[in-house]
Amino acid sequence: MNKYPLGLQTFEKIINKNLLYIDKTKDIYNLTELGGYYFYARPRRFGKSLMLSTIKSLYQGKKELFKGLWIENKWDWSKTNPVIHIGFSGIGHRELGLEKAINQVLDYIADDYNITLKTSDYTSKFMELIKTIAKQKGKVVLLIDEYDKPIIDYLGNKIEIAEENRNLLKSFYSVIKDCDPHIEFMIITGISKFSKVSIFSELNNLTDITFHRGYLGLTGISQQELEENFQEEIKELANENEITTTELKEEIRRWYNGYSWNGKQFLYNPYSLLSYFDFGEFKNFWFETGTPTFLLELMKNQKMVKLENLEVGAVTFSSYSIKHLQLIPLLFQTGYLTIKERKANDLYVLNYPNSEVRNSLLQNIIGFLAHTDYSYSTPTVVHLKEAFEDKKLEHLIRLIKKGVQISLILAA
Repeated sequence: MNKYPLGLQTFEKIINKNLLYIDKTKDIYNLTELGGYYFYARPRRFGKSLMLSTIKSLYQGKKELFKGLWIENKWDWSKTNPVIHIGFSGIGHRELGLEKAINQVLDYIADDYNITLKTSDYTSKFMELIKTIAKQKGKVVLLIDEYDKPIIDYLGNKIEIAEENRNLLKSFYSVIKDCDPHIEFMIITGISKFSKVSIFSELNNLTDITFHRGYLGLTGISQQELEENFQEEIKELANENEITTTELKEEIRRWYNGYSWNGKQFLYNPYSLLSYFDFGEFKNFWFETGTPTFLLELMKNQKMVKLENLEVGAVTFSSYSIKHLQLIPLLFQTGYLTIKERKANDLYVLNYPNSEVRNSLLQNIIGFLAHTDYSYSTPTVVHLKEAFEDKKLEHLIRLIKKGVQISLILAA
């Protein structure tokens, strides 16, 4: 049976602890082969951080970690590159403020390379760091994870901080273009795609591979990968539940599969899938890791709670500004909606990815509108059914009144 890397996003730790790793090295090889500058967006808990960590180990030449993987005999292990790896989810921007947090992480990286930086401004410091490391160690590999975290954390009621952080990040990334001769490869990951003009205005050579047909499986888990890596788990759980393996796989698919960026290839959320096999029961694992309140607020303000089978144009997937948040693009980028079908004339059908997301989002919005904890709103429909069947009139009236209150809020 597999041991699962729940909560771990470091490739080296996963391999050294002999935990399950779904081999993504062929896609990573194709991405890195020509070098270049890339942007890649996926919902949270979808494997972005692990992908960057794998790239880091590759460029550091840690061949022993890739034994048995597709790339083992394909990569040129005689060549290594220094890596600057910045993850914006863990730099302490909330506690320190973004500028101070960036300065601190750049100092830490400089210390790792035994470099004493002469500049103090965070933009100048970033440029100095890249150029100095490249001069001493060779061209730099630049990995930026969750670039949008300092913005997303303040969407909603603290929009002024989000805008301030956006401006800081714009200045931060502006130095990369001038460092082009010193950079071997760069990839920036995040959840949302904010306006390129407002953040990556100087990076006109940044290629967005979010919808690229060659990298649809770069993160996430496909049906084939499920069946190749979880055979024993599926057999065991099918026996426990006294159903066939085919029936169990269909139920797993219904709960956790369904994410797509072209309407043809569908993926599982890795966190949900691994959590299911670890716990052995169907639960809303991904949703429990947090739902931004500002999304629920937007749904309430725009009176939009029915999200099934929305037909949208390609412009929906374009970037958007912080000041003018658009609900549907946000729900798509954050993983609450996904592409189920691509029709003629660049029309797309959006829907919930799966049962986990649909059930949980509806429970959250009902709880939000009723000003109660979402866990209490979870079984509303079930309770209505039970009240009818058990002829509990008073309980039925209370449930109906709660539904009326929610309707009035939506109609307000």
